[in-house]
Amino acid sequence: MNTLIIISVLPIVILYLGLYKLKKALLPVTVIGLLIALGFAFADWGKEAAPIFNGMMQFNNFSIAFSALTILSTILILLLSKDYFERISDHVAEYYAVMLFALAGIIVMLSYHNLTMLFIGIEIMSVSLYILAGIKKNDVASNEASLKYFLMGAFSTGFLLFGITLVYGASGSFDLSDIRAWILMNPAHLDPLFYTGVLLMIVGLCFKVGAAPFHFWTPDVYEGSPTLITAFMSTVVKTAGFAAFLRLFSTCFNPLSAYWAPTLLIITMLTLFIGNITALYQHSFKRMLAFSSISHAGYLMFAIVALSASSANSVFVYATAYSIASIIAFAVLILVRQQAGSDNFDSFNGLAKKNPFLALTLTIAMLSLAGIPLTAGFIGKFFMFTGALMQYQVALVIIAVVNAIISIYYYFKVIIAMYFNAAEPSEVPVPAYFTFVLGLSALATIVIGVYPVLISGLI
Repeated sequence: MNTLIIISVLPIVILYLGLYKLKKALLPVTVIGLLIALGFAFADWGKEAAPIFNGMMQFNNFSIAFSALTILSTILILLLSKDYFERISDHVAEYYAVMLFALAGIIVMLSYHNLTMLFIGIEIMSVSLYILAGIKKNDVASNEASLKYFLMGAFSTGFLLFGITLVYGASGSFDLSDIRAWILMNPAHLDPLFYTGVLLMIVGLCFKVGAAPFHFWTPDVYEGSPTLITAFMSTVVKTAGFAAFLRLFSTCFNPLSAYWAPTLLIITMLTLFIGNITALYQHSFKRMLAFSSISHAGYLMFAIVALSASSANSVFVYATAYSIASIIAFAVLILVRQQAGSDNFDSFNGLAKKNPFLALTLTIAMLSLAGIPLTAGFIGKFFMFTGALMQYQVALVIIAVVNAIISIYYYFKVIIAMYFNAAEPSEVPVPAYFTFVLGLSALATIVIGVYPVLISGLI
């Protein structure tokens, strides 16, 4: 609970620092505040965690682990923000504050034990993201991204809220444990409206995580938003979305898996094929990462389709690997775009000669996203595939392997451009903060790939 309090108060402190023109203090205060929040989260690890506030929230090892991952990812992204926000706006404090408000909503999403808190957490996060996507007021693409995200987000929220309403109307409760108990007491006499409510909630949550066919907002919003905000949405927001998705279905709807699992199975297959095949035809590295994000949503869906006791651990490992690799990719994209003025694959031509360090870290990230052995991404896919096979989802694993092979093509496209394509000699300067984040993230990718036990047994 202390973690949520600190992250809720911190953006107000940041706004006051901005009011008094203390720009140099914004980043250090934000990072220190998040580290303190992280410390309080770890302090609660392993404690018996009963639901609090009349069953509204529950801070257990599940919520603590995912909260720690989202906080650490946010810190890495914010370290990349030094001088970045200053170049696109005079109101830097607002960037930090709104991102922290989004993080506060994310912590609520990770810790809910009542459907009301799930909705509140999603709305706090979503409203903040609508603002962040369009915060470059003079950029038409940013304005378009914000408008599309707002309209589609509001529409999907209607589905989610209507689904929650129907579930409440049938079961008489918003509490996850009470709903589960009601399902177990009435296994053969559930109201058809209850089943409808579950399906509507699936639609709303699939939109939030960018799963097909509810993914249409993803490429345009990712491309139009400021790159650092895209990195935040692609990593922190996606991790929170899947953690909330998993918490709901593992805690509440697990007894009905025979009803909703076929629907999620179809959604998972669509997400894998649409994400990977569309990514093949992209000329923009940033847009490719957007469709790649859709495909990774498909892999993360494995843990829900093949729901088991190991699903939480599988999602945590995969989300960790994906977040680290994506942060590397977006960090390198920011530097290359500053130097070349474009995010096309041609902008990466000859990067290995211009800056070998950047080329090496981006290569590690692409190998991890492709699931090549000795990287964290391979371990994430291994956990997902193993969990699906244990639930006899053989056809799904075969489809996933085919899609993983397809993804190698577009991930290796940028590696080939960096090492084998010629380009005019020039330098790509790397600030100290970028060097720290890229080096640490690349090292973590390799270490987790070689020693997965470091994180694989936390949940």
